[in-house]
Amino acid sequence: MIQQLIEKIQKTKAPICVGLDPMLSYVPEHVKAKAFKEHGETLEGAAEAIWQFNKEIVDHTWDLIPSVKPQIAMYEQFGLPGLAVYKKTVDYCQEKGLVVIGDAKRGDIGSTSAAYATAHIGKVQVGENVFQGFGTDFLTVNPYFGTDGVKPFVEACNANDKGIFILVKTSNPSSGEFQDRLIDGRPLYEWVAEKVVEWGSSSMDGDYSNVGAVVGATYPEMSRILRGLMPHTYFLVPGYGAQGGTAEDLKPCFNEDGLGAIVNSSRGIIAAYRQEKYAKCGPEHFGEASRQAVLDMAADISRVL
Repeated sequence: MIQQLIEKIQKTKAPICVGLDPMLSYVPEHVKAKAFKEHGETLEGAAEAIWQFNKEIVDHTWDLIPSVKPQIAMYEQFGLPGLAVYKKTVDYCQEKGLVVIGDAKRGDIGSTSAAYATAHIGKVQVGENVFQGFGTDFLTVNPYFGTDGVKPFVEACNANDKGIFILVKTSNPSSGEFQDRLIDGRPLYEWVAEKVVEWGSSSMDGDYSNVGAVVGATYPEMSRILRGLMPHTYFLVPGYGAQGGTAEDLKPCFNEDGLGAIVNSSRGIIAAYRQEKYAKCGPEHFGEASRQAVLDMAADISRVL
């Protein structure tokens, strides 16, 4: 699966992942008004507004980008209608030819991890029939349970030509409370990185593994160390833009060939119409603002690579 992502990155010349993390407050009033008129101010109404918001953004950006990353929590808050829209969004993006990274950060003891893997990147047997649950192409995974928790996801990758991104060094300010703690003189994130390489060695797809790593743009010096430790591991890089990461901060995440990382931006793209530099688009044309934000991000990254 990682090779498919790389091919799309090379085709678009934009190592960009659009984070479809739609808070209801991001949705323009005219979109919410239409959804509420049809479904009322209900969970169904909120989910419909989210769907229309997502569709408009995807319709305006799909030809510029290789991938999207819907964050499942933003859909779960609207209950079953929200989860239905999560699945609808996944399917629509795949129909557009996009690689979908499900951001669910799953991980548990072995049997539970196996069920999570089946739900998101695997297949489930029901009698004589086989179904996909959510059917994303990649899934983010929490490594806190160790090999017992990660192995079922790797097995699902190998069985279904899918991929995962394991949390290694995240972009949030308090990540260091655990991730930077020294163990035998080395920070925990380095130990996790070495396990990611070990886990990924059984799922190689060309020069890179289907087992990737989440490495935040907000810690470039740590990114440089991790790039050295994981030369054949693809990085999913959050933290660019709204969280403070710059294009210069991204450079250590990439290999010399310009590959090795895909950079996520969520509100910087999906809520671009609220930024002063895209204000001319206005809420009525929020999709056009998102498209311009993608073009600007691609140019910014290209500048440093």
